[in-house]
Amino acid sequence: MTRPQPLTDTFSFTLSATDGAARTGFVSTPRGAIGTPAFMPVGTAATVKGLYFDQVRQTGADIVLANTYHLMLRPGAERIAKLGGLHSFMRWDGPILTDSGGFQVMSLSSLRKMSEQGVTFRSHVDGAYFEMSPERSVEIQGLLGADIQMQLDECVRLPCTDEEAARAMRLSLRWAERSKRAFEAQPKGRALFGIVQGGVVPALRVESARALADMDFPGYSIGGLAVGEPQEVMLAMIETVEPHLPTMKPRYLMGVGTPDDLLESVARGIDMFDCVMPTRSGRHALAFTRFGRINLKNARHADDPRPLDAESDCPALRDYSRAYLHHLVRCEEMLGSMLLTWANVHYYEQLMAGARAAISEGRYRDYVAGVKDGWARGDIPVWAG
Repeated sequence: MTRPQPLTDTFSFTLSATDGAARTGFVSTPRGAIGTPAFMPVGTAATVKGLYFDQVRQTGADIVLANTYHLMLRPGAERIAKLGGLHSFMRWDGPILTDSGGFQVMSLSSLRKMSEQGVTFRSHVDGAYFEMSPERSVEIQGLLGADIQMQLDECVRLPCTDEEAARAMRLSLRWAERSKRAFEAQPKGRALFGIVQGGVVPALRVESARALADMDFPGYSIGGLAVGEPQEVMLAMIETVEPHLPTMKPRYLMGVGTPDDLLESVARGIDMFDCVMPTRSGRHALAFTRFGRINLKNARHADDPRPLDAESDCPALRDYSRAYLHHLVRCEEMLGSMLLTWANVHYYEQLMAGARAAISEGRYRDYVAGVKDGWARGDIPVWAG
């Protein structure tokens, strides 16, 4: 499916085709269109670890994610703004999505103190104290110049009590209203997404989704999942929330996930994803391929002249032998991590490209079955030496 790059000064979502609950379309921004379903490579500190941004673009990525918390700590949002904004700073001219920083405050910071106003916390970098309110989170994302921004929310650790999930969800709703008001001062063409919370309690998820839909955000995120719960619980929460989200607004499942998570979530109506898994796995010798996962630490690759995938159009998958990749991994050469990261991000992007084509042609179920059959058959034939 050809992906146009419309000239626009507004943010919008166009639904092109559906196949069951699966959807394909375009998120249009002043910096270009994003084909959906879309996987967003994670550029936490203004870099997708191990890749040049021209490589990221060559994988098929239309948009990348950057992290408000990390960029706030260093080099600082005001500094990035003075240097021309995040796009110029990191030399990426496509759309950028920033998270609110709420998840990192929960997972990385010590001595957190929550209040109605916001959260105070100690930096994991140097121990300095910071304050983050909904208004400050939106201000930071605006200084960065992010095209798609997130409301500040409280992401609770799972498992938690229903009472704790309810408290955090309703606080996040109040913060959503404040974030939306703060966002009104930003330039035309940017978008702020609301974040559905509620732990794994269906009634709380529905309450959150309905309240956010009434606030009329340009897009909606589902947060607080992929934090250790089983896949079936995550998928059940998506199925619970999806009917209550506006059809003509994009839906973003935050921090997900494995290739199987992506395929199953697309089947349930999700449009956008991000996850560190392809980059982190690449740094730990694990390749994602159409044959399934391949661990390059395994000694069986030491004498194998085959590439990871001879039919791929990605040089990292096509042009380097498994023996060489295994050698790089065993010697802890950084090139090994770089090549496997490149291979993984490319695989994720092509998985989503295949999903877009399959949905537009009404064959998504067959596409998923074919992909999973390839994983099940595995990496064959095995090189015998």
